Amino acid sequence: MADLAAAVAQVAREAGALALARWRTDVESWSKADASPACEIDLAVDRMLRARLSAIAPDAGWLSEETADSADRLTRSRVWVIDPIDGTRDYLRGRRGWAVSIALVEDGEPVLGVLDAPARGEHWVATRGGGATRNGTALHASARRGLAGARVPADALPRIDRDFVAVDKPNGIALRIAMVAADEADLVATLRWGHEWDVAAAVLIAGEAGAGVSDALGAPLRFNRPDPRAFGVIAAAPGIHAAAVTRIADRARQVLDG
Repeated sequence: MADLAAAVAQVAREAGALALARWRTDVESWSKADASPACEIDLAVDRMLRARLSAIAPDAGWLSEETADSADRLTRSRVWVIDPIDGTRDYLRGRRGWAVSIALVEDGEPVLGVLDAPARGEHWVATRGGGATRNGTALHASARRGLAGARVPADALPRIDRDFVAVDKPNGIALRIAMVAADEADLVATLRWGHEWDVAAAVLIAGEAGAGVSDALGAPLRFNRPDPRAFGVIAAAPGIHAAAVTRIADRARQVLDG
């Protein structure tokens, strides 16, 4: 696994360099059907990653934000789960909160996760049972034990959560989750349907750093499902994960009940 992680990390660096070379330049962009942004660099990185990663593990299936889904992946025990640029809005606005996200999922669980955020000079790697690092330094989630004062990446906090402390919020959800791994945030929570490619690499990084990770109702996250989505994600310092689930679960159920 160490050799595989090193090979994938190198591919991620090359993909990050490809994206960085066009960052803050005039790139073609558009809105997808769900109103999320995409650009020509998303597609270029996706093509590069598919070619390189398929050569590294030709037996693995493929699930990517920028590739039409195929049921073939459901027949594979291993699957690459990819977001070529997580945080495209920040990429297009010239902000630093974006990253190349690569996960290798085996039997429904991430076993390798890599984030490359070249605009931030950050290279994140985790392997199942092998811990998580940023730029080669081991990561450990916060030891916080109470929700009050928890650091949350947010532009603004709702009144009900004013006991939290807002910290810098990158657009990419993967980088926000990674902040929990790096003890730069204590809690990240979403209350919407999200895709596997948004979080697969980051939840392994957070989990290997000791964080608690689940969906918005506290259930374990599983990957390479027929519908590759989950309702929400909670990544938190281990001492507050259960309390975070308790606080958020009622809101999650209200959203689900519509």
